[in-house]
Amino acid sequence: MVIGTLRQPAGEGPGGATMETKPGKVPIRRLLVLVLSISVAMILPSMVQAQDGTPQQGTNAVGSQPNAAQPAAMPALQSLAGGNVPSSATPSGNARISQNSVLMSEAAPDYIIGPEDVLNISVFNVPELSQTVRVANDGTIPVLLLGEVRAAGLTAEQLQQKLRQLYGKTYLQHPIVSVYVSQFNAEQVSIVGAVSRPGMYPLLGKRTLIQMLSLAGFGNQTTTTPHGRTVLITRPGGFGNLQLADGMKLLSPDKLQINIDKLLYSGHDALNIQIQPNDIISVSKAAIVYVTGRGVTKPGGFVLQNQSNLTVLQAIAMAEGLSANAAAKRSYIIHTRPDGSHVEIPVNVIRIERGKAPDPLLEANDILWVPNSAEKAGLKAAAASVVGTLSGLLIYGKL
Repeated sequence: MVIGTLRQPAGEGPGGATMETKPGKVPIRRLLVLVLSISVAMILPSMVQAQDGTPQQGTNAVGSQPNAAQPAAMPALQSLAGGNVPSSATPSGNARISQNSVLMSEAAPDYIIGPEDVLNISVFNVPELSQTVRVANDGTIPVLLLGEVRAAGLTAEQLQQKLRQLYGKTYLQHPIVSVYVSQFNAEQVSIVGAVSRPGMYPLLGKRTLIQMLSLAGFGNQTTTTPHGRTVLITRPGGFGNLQLADGMKLLSPDKLQINIDKLLYSGHDALNIQIQPNDIISVSKAAIVYVTGRGVTKPGGFVLQNQSNLTVLQAIAMAEGLSANAAAKRSYIIHTRPDGSHVEIPVNVIRIERGKAPDPLLEANDILWVPNSAEKAGLKAAAASVVGTLSGLLIYGKL
C-alpha cells in the first residue's frame, strides 16, 4: 500500500557521476511510527502531571488557580514503624471524613459523653486506628493499642486531647486524633403531650425549655391536638433550690408546672428553665366542653385553648344558638368530679338570657345538655301536615 511519495535529493552515482533519484514510495509502517512518536510526546507530560497530583502552570485544574501556590500540607505523622510521612502528602479520605466529623461534634461542644453514646475515632494518616465504639455502662471505651479508656464525663474535644496524649506517649509523634459523637444516647429528654413529634430527644449541651419544645414541633400548625395552658416538667432528681417565678407552680419536689402563655409572651427568662438529662416534658392538651341535645343547632365539643372555662351562654353561642324547639328551661350541666362520679346541675337558660339568673361556668370536660320540647315539636309537625294537605286540595280543586 502506498500513501505518498518523497522526492530524494540529487547525489553522486557510481564513479562520481551525478544522478537524480526518482521519487520513492513511503510505506505505512514508517508513517505509523511517526504518528505514535508524536502521540507519546503529547501524552507523557499529562501522565506525569496526574501522578504528581499538581497541575501544570498556565492550566486551570478543578479547584485550583493557575500559577497558584498549593496549600501547605498538614503536619506529618510518624508511622508505627518509625517512617516519615512526606510533608507534601495531602489528607487522605479518612482524614477528610475526620475533619467533617469534628465539625459535627462542634455543633454541640459542651455535650458530655455518657453510656450508650456511639463515638467515631480516627487518627490522621493511620487508618488502621480508625474505629467506631459504644460507651460501656461503666463509662469506658475500647481503643486500639490503648485498651480501656474512660470517656464518660468528657466532651468530644476533651476526649480528643486525652487520646492524643496517650498515643503520643508510646506509639505516635504529634498524632492528630478526631472524635465525634455519631449517636447521642446518654443524655435524653422525653417530650410528650400536645406536640407534633413526641418522643425521646438527645440533650445536646445546654438547652432551654422553649428550645426543646421547638424540637418536638410545639405550636406547629400540623398538630392535631391543640395544646392546653400548662406544661409539666418532671425531674427525677428534683428541682432543688429553684427560685419560683410568676407563672410557676411546684406541684411536688420533682414536678414543676409552668403557664404556657406566660412562658411564651411574658418575656420572663426565669420561666424558660434549663432542661436537664432525663427530664420529662409533658404539654397539656386543651380542655374541651361539650354541648349536646336537640335543643341546640350544632352540638359538638369546643376547645378551651386560650381560656380555662366557658359560660353557658358562650357555649350555646358556639353551638350556633338554640333550636326552634329547644326546651331551654330544662337544661342540665353534667359535671365530672375528681373521683370519676357525675353530678347533674339544673340550668334554666331562659332566665339566664333575661338576666334573672347568673351565667354558670363550664369547666373542662363538662357537658351542657339542652333538650327539645317533644310536645312543641309534635304540634309543629301536625300543623305542617295540615297545611300541606290543605295546599294539595286547593291545588287540585277539591275544595
